[in-house]
Amino acid sequence: MTNNLKTEGKFTYAEAGEGRAIIVLHGLMGALSNFGDTFDHFSKKGYKVLIPELPLYTLPLLKTNVKNLANFLHDFIEHKKLEDVVLLGNSLGGHIALYYIKQYPKDVAGLVLTGSSGLYENSMGNNYPRRGDKEFVANKTREVFYDPAVATEELIDEVYGVINDRNTLLKTLAIAKSAVRHNMAKDLPNMKQPTCLIWGKQDSVTPPEVANDFHKHLPDSDLFWIDKCGHAAMMERPEEFNQVLENWLTEKNI
Repeated sequence: MTNNLKTEGKFTYAEAGEGRAIIVLHGLMGALSNFGDTFDHFSKKGYKVLIPELPLYTLPLLKTNVKNLANFLHDFIEHKKLEDVVLLGNSLGGHIALYYIKQYPKDVAGLVLTGSSGLYENSMGNNYPRRGDKEFVANKTREVFYDPAVATEELIDEVYGVINDRNTLLKTLAIAKSAVRHNMAKDLPNMKQPTCLIWGKQDSVTPPEVANDFHKHLPDSDLFWIDKCGHAAMMERPEEFNQVLENWLTEKNI
């Protein structure tokens, strides 16, 4: 994906393909590479796939929240002159997509949520992230997945780097608190876009009841389960994730 990275002004993003835009929104501890298989798959299936780097650690601390991340997404969509986009979000990325639709519903033709926050989540359990305790971070990172082997040493090092830096840790906590404040439960019934919910049956961060609640409150949603899968289906079961999403997009003619 690094071959597809572009930087224009304040935006750094990956882009490939032609057609309707699918904008991928990564999670709080996520990276663009988490969606590598999805990026490759759909950019060859008649879609323009874009993955912007979200400014999780570059906004001023007081502006590090879901609302301003949604505003950044709006600036990006305007910069790229996109219309009728599909928003695809994992974890915090899903929450940003939901908040975006609340503000700018006419921009969005379809919504895809996988392991999305916005209702509730168990981000670090009840434990404060311990700076300097790499084994704690490693265990928490592995718990995100059904198969702990998906949490590579490289991924653990990335998460450890975020938590062990005071600036990025403070902003991580600010975003987590903002996510709790910006609960979307009352807004979901007003979101009329076709929505595809793809959930790992063993998701311990946003457990199955979260998916059921999204399905219950979103007026036009379809819920698909992936077994033996945790919080990041597009990483852990990419082929199944892509096939479910491709079938749904075809069925909905999006």
